[in-house]
Amino acid sequence: MNLDFDIKVNENHSKVELIKENGNILTVMVNGKKYEIDIISVGDCIYSILYKNKSYNVELIEGENGKKFTVNTLYQTFNIEIIDAESRYLTNRNKSKELEGNNIISSPMPGRIVHIPVSVNQKVIIGQTLIVVSAMKMESEFKSSKNGVITQIHVKEGDIINGHQPLITID
Repeated sequence: MNLDFDIKVNENHSKVELIKENGNILTVMVNGKKYEIDIISVGDCIYSILYKNKSYNVELIEGENGKKFTVNTLYQTFNIEIIDAESRYLTNRNKSKELEGNNIISSPMPGRIVHIPVSVNQKVIIGQTLIVVSAMKMESEFKSSKNGVITQIHVKEGDIINGHQPLITID
């Protein structure tokens, strides 16, 4: 059962991997260090954690999107964000849009071209779908961020693509 993700605790990032789950007993790796913990829910959003014969009680309050939490212990409060494959994909996609200069459409992740509803020399408008890419079991529509003309289509439907590979050029 290997499940891995990053956790951002305040401003610090940790790599977490769930190695094994046996009832309440979890075996996890945090930044390469193995931990075996016994965790159980003892109330609404309150958990009891046993680690090396010490008991810790934490309150876990879910934030705005199901990936952000506030964690309260007896003495401290932490802001935690789970950074999984989906959130990395969305973050990279948004960064890619900002860095493209609006002329070249590319996907931040590897994937497969599902549909190209435009052709070379076609006029396009802001918000028009230019290409549909399947990545990480999600289909994403990439839309034009400006009015222009399609000057090049670098791929065809069904192609497997690399992240940041040019897909369509608009002038």
